[in-house]
Amino acid sequence: MTAPAEARPLLAGRAAVVVAYTAAMCMSGLDSTIVNPALYTIAGDFGRPVEAANAVETAFLVGLAAGLPVAGWLGDRYGVKRVFLGALAAFTLASALCAAAPGLGALAAARAVQGVAGGLLTPVGMTLLFRAFAPHERAGLGKVLIVPTALMPALGPPLGGFLTEHLSWHWLFLVNVPIGAAAVAVGLVGLRAGEEPPAGRFDTTGFLLATPGLGLLTYALGFGPAQGWSSPEVLVSGVTGTVLLVAVVRHQLRSAEPLVDLRLLADRTFGAAARLALLTSAGLMGALFVLPLLYQVALGASALDAGLSVFPEAVGLMAASQAVDRLLPRLGPRRLAVPALLLAAAVLTALALTEDPWAVRALMFAVGLVLGTAVLTLQIAGFADVPPPATGRAMALFTIVRTLGGALGIATTAALVALLADGDNPTPYRIALLATALPIAAAVLPATRLPKALAPPPPED
Repeated sequence: MTAPAEARPLLAGRAAVVVAYTAAMCMSGLDSTIVNPALYTIAGDFGRPVEAANAVETAFLVGLAAGLPVAGWLGDRYGVKRVFLGALAAFTLASALCAAAPGLGALAAARAVQGVAGGLLTPVGMTLLFRAFAPHERAGLGKVLIVPTALMPALGPPLGGFLTEHLSWHWLFLVNVPIGAAAVAVGLVGLRAGEEPPAGRFDTTGFLLATPGLGLLTYALGFGPAQGWSSPEVLVSGVTGTVLLVAVVRHQLRSAEPLVDLRLLADRTFGAAARLALLTSAGLMGALFVLPLLYQVALGASALDAGLSVFPEAVGLMAASQAVDRLLPRLGPRRLAVPALLLAAAVLTALALTEDPWAVRALMFAVGLVLGTAVLTLQIAGFADVPPPATGRAMALFTIVRTLGGALGIATTAALVALLADGDNPTPYRIALLATALPIAAAVLPATRLPKALAPPPPED
């Protein structure tokens, strides 16, 4: 069968697509967690309280939320290659600005720019990748997808702790500069512009509602645990963001050319995958946030030791990519995802109740293996029925849902710790870690709506 027109120009550059995508997404995925172990050091260097340093991470998440709604339209309007490389260059430059920041405010501002670039980079990069590979070829992409979406967030804490202890926190951002520059060079030489679907009229109303709505809600989720949910800034941001998002949902469902096509959620498989992304991201990012804090704050571990507490998950994720590559074509998405989610919920529960360091490492490996299997399965299966012209906006919507899930997971665990805090007592941290098993268990229901089998490859002409 002849490949879709929009994929033809990219087929000759498949290797360049994979290399540029992997490098770019690794930077974005790593930056979502690499700063966590260094927040205490950053706050101390700038003479600010630890609570103030949370602005560094919240600024990144707010920027990410602000960039996501327009990613699909920009890709259709200007081409995925141009938007991808532009966002990649902006992310790389913002990383250099983060490293050179003279104060906490400048660092937070540069992180916000990083977030906006990352918000564009993630959905456009996945669109680039999925357009280069037909649906029946995507099961083999597990080894590529697992690296930025799950492996890099898991490697972030140990790498961040190592760099902070042995070099300085500035290197958390400097490492992006050569990687980003090389990826831009590869993209300029190897990527080819493909035929894009009509972008349509820009949905100005949707943009004016969705961008501040997502940004304000993410701001409230990020600062609520530290400042208190009843503080004026958090309360106004949360309420306003929620109202704007309710308005944007109503507008998007009525608009002939919506900025974010919520109608895609009506597709049985894609809708189930989006709900799964929300829940699994909440569980995974919540666990990656609270476990290093449990070790560092409650148990007195160093930044490096705290980061290393989650490292075995990265090894489990690599094993998951191999498992999905072999088992997904045989078992199908539903029979692979459902037991993997049940096992992941059980493992997170056991992890919250475990004190032995080696048992924790073994359980973190298991988290990576089973949860990584579920995450990869839903990513590959969720887009099987999405037509190529809708891939860009579907990726943007999927990434918005996944990002909000991660923000909710972090906010929930942080709120539990703040609510139950009792000096150096580790119990609040263990309760927060235990809570991360709940969204994973809840994900079993939408997982039953995944297809039983992958779509067969099209017949040869």
